[in-house]
Amino acid sequence: MLLHVGAFHLDIDSKQTTPWHQLAPRTRILCTVLFVFAIVLTPNGHWWTWAIYGLATMSLLWLAQVTLSVLLKRLAVEFTFIGVVLLGTLFRGGGKLLWAWGPLQITTVGLTILGSVTLKALLSLLVFNILTLTTAVPALLHALIELRVPPLLVAILTSMYRYIGVLNAEFNAMRRAAVCRNLMSSKRWQRLVIGNMFGSLFIRTYGRGERVYQAMLSRGYQGLPQVEKVSPGKRGDIVALTLTVILALLGQLIYWPR
Repeated sequence: MLLHVGAFHLDIDSKQTTPWHQLAPRTRILCTVLFVFAIVLTPNGHWWTWAIYGLATMSLLWLAQVTLSVLLKRLAVEFTFIGVVLLGTLFRGGGKLLWAWGPLQITTVGLTILGSVTLKALLSLLVFNILTLTTAVPALLHALIELRVPPLLVAILTSMYRYIGVLNAEFNAMRRAAVCRNLMSSKRWQRLVIGNMFGSLFIRTYGRGERVYQAMLSRGYQGLPQVEKVSPGKRGDIVALTLTVILALLGQLIYWPR
């Protein structure tokens, strides 16, 4: 988790000038949500559908000029949490039995489900990470408001983004203090120090968070961060939404005669 927080600057590629960046933020969100729905609603074993969606995702990755090193680090961290769920899909009954050991068994159905769920998770995470890497966080939050997301939910997301950064700063300050006092010289001391850090971290950040919030109010905070000039909807936005719908339907219709 700390690795992911360490790379917490979500929108590091938001200053690029590509056709994807020229779309309005709400259009990017709509395209992403529509595409992810098409991915996750695809039945298991439809490999050609995911090949089409994978090709489209790689094309978007190239078009948006995303920093691959950061994208791969985020995917690695996210898959550590998803891996446990993916492993549970392997041991399913049905189909031809390939391996068995006590109550555990691997069948052709289990392998099909494992491959299908893995592809769904991988493509969905790729698309969502492309969105967050290429869209500024304030613009993303304002786009959610434009899409009629409840303002209270958007304010909660804003606070989460801001205060995780505060937690990260406090933890790094405590870690530097421990290193300066030579308290991280052995693995045993590292476990003890880091355990105590987590205990005191929330106590320290409570007061820090309150001071940050008062500073935000004094600078005119009204529930959402200030946003720069956002690209309005143009003809390109309609074209992007249309292409997304066509691509989603094309992937589903390839198995329709069956």
